[in-house]
Amino acid sequence: MLLAFPQTVLLLFCYATLWFAIAQWLKNNSIADVAWGLGFVLLGVYMLREDVGGQRGLLTLFVTIWGLRLATHIFIRNMSKAEDWRYVEMRQKWGQNAFWWAYGQVFLLQSALLWIIALPLFMASPKEGMPLQWIQYLGAAMWLVGFVWEAVSDWQLSQFKKDPSNKGKLMMTGLWAYSRHPNYFGEILLWWGIYLFVLPWENAWMTILSPITITFLLMRVSGVPMLEAKYKGNQAYEAYKAKTNALVPRFW
Repeated sequence: MLLAFPQTVLLLFCYATLWFAIAQWLKNNSIADVAWGLGFVLLGVYMLREDVGGQRGLLTLFVTIWGLRLATHIFIRNMSKAEDWRYVEMRQKWGQNAFWWAYGQVFLLQSALLWIIALPLFMASPKEGMPLQWIQYLGAAMWLVGFVWEAVSDWQLSQFKKDPSNKGKLMMTGLWAYSRHPNYFGEILLWWGIYLFVLPWENAWMTILSPITITFLLMRVSGVPMLEAKYKGNQAYEAYKAKTNALVPRFW
């Protein structure tokens, strides 16, 4: 597996550069959000050369289903829209150096984070002939719950936004009634599930960086804080915030 380090780094470097070129052609750095999920699929399929079937195949299936679903959702959501407001703000901040900053801070940085979160795909190795352990069943169940939670909350939000009567309103029904960011909760849960799934494998202890990184990013960097700042001062959102947890669902 140590040989996978330089190979996966080079693979993601080329992958990031390709998507950067596409973004410059489209003049839209939002395409990086589509590339995010597909990058995990690429790594998972690449590592299948080690073992097509068995537990590695099952792990790749988990990541592929998640990555394709997320990439498709974001592509459909963004295909008829202009560049996302986050990337517009970045362009304005970077000014004349936006070209190089976009390459480094959006595409290369994203690939570096992707590589860390994808550690279970290429760092850990399943032991030959080892049957599934109870903790792997628990991990698979966590992945399934997290995946469904994220997919359903994304779908509910997309349906809410399609209704013209909801323009300017906040989504506070469905899974969004139980936490303010149910899609992020689902994503965090499924990556902890993946970690538990590979835990019995060799070198699995090193992959703990994967769920820790995605949890930190969504809770402290690009997920919750960015959206919370967007709605800061909004009276309806402040009332929603006062009675609804940020991530972990509260059913009472």
